[in-house]
Amino acid sequence: MKPVIRHDDAYGLEIVAYFDGGPAFEIIERDDGYIAAGSTGRYFAEFDRWPRRQKHGMKFVRGKNALDVGCGAGRISLYLQNKGFRVTAIDASPLAVRACRKRGVKNARVLAVEDIERLGENRFDTVLLFGNNFGLSGNVRKAKRLLRQLHRITTNAAVVIAETTNPYKTTNPFHYQRDNRQRGRMPGQIRMRIRFQRFASRWFDWLFVSPNEMKGILKGTGWKVTRFIEGDRPSYVAVIEKVRLR
Repeated sequence: MKPVIRHDDAYGLEIVAYFDGGPAFEIIERDDGYIAAGSTGRYFAEFDRWPRRQKHGMKFVRGKNALDVGCGAGRISLYLQNKGFRVTAIDASPLAVRACRKRGVKNARVLAVEDIERLGENRFDTVLLFGNNFGLSGNVRKAKRLLRQLHRITTNAAVVIAETTNPYKTTNPFHYQRDNRQRGRMPGQIRMRIRFQRFASRWFDWLFVSPNEMKGILKGTGWKVTRFIEGDRPSYVAVIEKVRLR
């Protein structure tokens, strides 16, 4: 058997493959050997095919300047552009960003969440973290840091609309909660990588949280939850509004 060829942008490769008309499936491999597969098509879905919780969440977008964090193939950005918003789309994947531009996203750029302050202060009225992207930062400490950064780059009345999955509401064994507690990690923290064909991304952490855990993470960051939008699955959307930092 040939070894897996490591590629830092395996995620982008699947996006490009689907965009170019070929079938593409995303393989998510967890560090304990659990593997899940899904269609890349969900990153290209039109609004009428979005989950109900996401459709409802879009009703809380405000202002004119929006930031789409972890934009993937640009479905959120394109929807908002068509509604008249000025959208900045960011993703750590160069190939995904390239696909966004080809699909018509006007302002898409390669940027990791760790570097989000490079976008400048007081710019955005709405920040979107769909596709479970509340967990992009990987752990509680980094999540708090990201939220403080978002506080600086957003306007006074800004809102964050974020999606995640409640790890306590799923019967799927992809959350190894007991081992996490023994290791001093959050129960919904996982370590995984993306695989596509013979390529594999680097390993990275992802964080899933319950509504109460999200409230705890938000403390001291200048944000508070004003609404939870539940769905028919363990995933949910939180509407998070800006408050004054003390």
